[in-house]
Amino acid sequence: MDMGVGPGSAKMDLSKIKRGPIVAALIIGAFVSILNETLLNIAFPSLMEQFGIVESTVQWLSTSYMLVVGILVPITAMLQLWFTTRQMFIGAMVLFLAGTIICGFAPTFGVLLTGRILQAFGTGLMIPVLMNTILSIYPPQNRGAAMGMIGLVMMTAPAIGPTLSGLIVDSLSWRWLFYLVIPLAVFSIVFAAIYLKNVSELTKPKVDFISIILSTIGFGGIVYGFSSAGEGTWSDPKVVWCITAGAISLLLFVWRQLRMKEPMLDLRTFKYPMFSLVTVLMLVLMMSMFSTMIMLPLFLQNALGLTALSAGLVMMPGSIINGLMAPITGRLFDKFGPRVLIIPGLVILCISIFLFSRVEASWTGGYVIFLHVMMMIGISMVMMPAQTTALNQLPRLMYPHGTAIMNTLQQVAGAVGMALFISIMTAGSKNYVLSTGDMNPVEGMIAGLHNAFITGFVLAVAALVLGFFVKRSAAPAEQQKSAA
Repeated sequence: MDMGVGPGSAKMDLSKIKRGPIVAALIIGAFVSILNETLLNIAFPSLMEQFGIVESTVQWLSTSYMLVVGILVPITAMLQLWFTTRQMFIGAMVLFLAGTIICGFAPTFGVLLTGRILQAFGTGLMIPVLMNTILSIYPPQNRGAAMGMIGLVMMTAPAIGPTLSGLIVDSLSWRWLFYLVIPLAVFSIVFAAIYLKNVSELTKPKVDFISIILSTIGFGGIVYGFSSAGEGTWSDPKVVWCITAGAISLLLFVWRQLRMKEPMLDLRTFKYPMFSLVTVLMLVLMMSMFSTMIMLPLFLQNALGLTALSAGLVMMPGSIINGLMAPITGRLFDKFGPRVLIIPGLVILCISIFLFSRVEASWTGGYVIFLHVMMMIGISMVMMPAQTTALNQLPRLMYPHGTAIMNTLQQVAGAVGMALFISIMTAGSKNYVLSTGDMNPVEGMIAGLHNAFITGFVLAVAALVLGFFVKRSAAPAEQQKSAA
């Protein structure tokens, strides 16, 4: 039954729709694909050994994932107006499953990378569908709790990924990271085929290939350029050309979208003040978060001398608490609005990153766990409430565009943050050696980490300033009429 044919039929059906099975179908698929993003990193040494490759080559398994998702998400706004919820979600999961099977049986690194890119296509299609569906089937006053459930999955899956990966790689082989995901992906497809309903309104806008090309070069160039800078140097011609080409293409893309009657990515979402404010807040927050997400594993393994599995276990409590907090903060958001959560959350984040900036090689694993838990509690109080506030202000037809813009910019912020903090840490380490003559790599790394965390702290303070302007956003007039 197609419930996305016209506005009237969609509204009539959505009033009677059973939300539970739809949310369950989406959550199972999201958990499988997001878990897979963090599963592979700890297996990098095994992969380098098996395929005879170096670190800069194996890194492409992560970089390509981020690159594909960054390119694909802007296009999902248009795709969701062409294909039903069921078609989008099941198509995404089938792509993800195909990629997983290819990875599991890959005879060469090139085949493994191809499978990984297919997996990324699946994830890139799925995440915006997930958020758009939640916005469509829940009224604004209940969205916090629903988004909290999504937050639980999006935070818990990456938390258990590295530890689970360490256990599997130690006891079996890296191929089992993919073999074990295959039955979960099959179950997700079958469950969605039975229970997932169509909740989107299909308008089938004209496909603008120039916009797709500009978007791909723009977002792809920036993500690839910054990712390459993180691995090498900022003066590398490849980095300069990619970022320049990306920036020019993005400017042309924005200009074209603003002139079109039916844009591929509707930038009029930025006319809504709360959406614009929170989008900037999320960009700053994501970059600040990356200062810790990237630096902490390096500190634990290179300075404290922990194994990859032990480092994963140190970071696990904070990530699990972050996931468990998501439904709680969602319900509190529905009851009290965003400010009660966002401002205290940003204060906690600022304090934790400031304490991280005083990092020493004598720190214990217990103290790192305490600071990481503190930071993740702060993040959980900000992420979902802020995103829900932003998207609540948009009219229903703009949901696909709003979710696509927010998800794309977060991918870009992730790539920029990663490159920025790795380069700050590297420069700080070199300056320490030059100024002191101390060749101790641990002390050099600590000096670099000080600089990186201080930059992260400055960004967190900027996010706190923006947080004071966030307030509960009302649903637009047309949505209130349809809900009445």
